[in-house]
Amino acid sequence: QGNFFDEFQMEGVAAEHNEIYLELVPENLSRALKTAQSAKAVKIKLTNKHCPCLRVAVELPTLSSSSRIVTHDIPVGVIPRRLWNDFREPSVPDFDVSIYLPVLKTMKSVVERMKNLSNSLVIEANLSGEMNLKIETDLVSVTTHFKDLGNPPWASEDECESSAQGRDLESMAEARIDIKKLQQLLAGQQVNPTKALCNIVNKRIVHFILLHEDVSLQYFIPALA
Repeated sequence: QGNFFDEFQMEGVAAEHNEIYLELVPENLSRALKTAQSAKAVKIKLTNKHCPCLRVAVELPTLSSSSRIVTHDIPVGVIPRRLWNDFREPSVPDFDVSIYLPVLKTMKSVVERMKNLSNSLVIEANLSGEMNLKIETDLVSVTTHFKDLGNPPWASEDECESSAQGRDLESMAEARIDIKKLQQLLAGQQVNPTKALCNIVNKRIVHFILLHEDVSLQYFIPALA
């Protein structure tokens, strides 16, 4: 909260569980915050008058001494504590390869063309900064090659506990994934991340990490059988 708020007050469900889990429609919050683009101040408060709501109070600039405040009440669902485990960040198996992604716009245009040819895509990479996107059908085989992408330092550090340790640098790890899921991930990126990483657990899962200034987004796409 230190990245976003000048003042922050929070009382969770209990002292040892100082958290509240909420469910909401992202579009409702996005619309409310659009009115705050030129605001003097924004307050966000959890209220419960007629139903649980996130109240977004936007103080807008004015020429007079009186303040002008626009208030949005966004309905939210409060997740009961017995269900919290369903929303925990999943644990990631030891990855075989970790690599930086190419420019997401470039990757997006490649995937959009490929989705017209196949429902699945093979993503493979190695510890020499090389990554390939491949589709193979009865009629066509298409591969797009990326090189010199670089690998994060942890991919080859001696103390790294991942299965990448001691791995042949040229050896590819791969996973076949649903091409529509990858397309949705790439289409949803309105802000270019400062860094984007991909961890591959061979034939099991692809783990994407998008790092922004104040937030990191993680995506897990399971491999197809």
